[in-house]
Amino acid sequence: MVMEIEPYDPRHLDAIIRLSLRAWNPVFDSIQKAMNADVYQAFYPDSWRASQQKAVEDVCAAEDTNVWVAIDTGSTVGFVAMKLHSEDSMGEIYMVAVDPDFQGRGIGSALIEFALDRMKDAGMSVAMVETGSDPGHAPARHTYEKAGFELFPVARYFKKL
Repeated sequence: MVMEIEPYDPRHLDAIIRLSLRAWNPVFDSIQKAMNADVYQAFYPDSWRASQQKAVEDVCAAEDTNVWVAIDTGSTVGFVAMKLHSEDSMGEIYMVAVDPDFQGRGIGSALIEFALDRMKDAGMSVAMVETGSDPGHAPARHTYEKAGFELFPVARYFKKL
């Protein structure tokens, strides 16, 4: 595999959306099983795919977010979005996905390390990433822990009103 990481360009958007929805399908299946049905429906009234497509489009267009794509043999196979919070000297891995056909090859790890290097170059002293504790997020947690992230326990509760 000859994978390169390059800055996001709008021509990558359709491929990023497609790979993200495929990559996150097991995640949202897991979330749906773990979450109260009414709360899940409140979060994703039109389907999680519509919500996540909009989230990806918004992240790729946001001026406060840096996005890079992983390219393998001319195909977009993954992406990472990063935000810098200068007031806290903290960089945030905001969104990351790897095409399921290319998972397990180190692309996610390479994208995370690439973003971490950019955070360091920007003078950030701490990096943060947030993910779920449900089974569908286990591969993401593994990748983050492999990159040296340590878990900070947070309790987040939801109730349908």
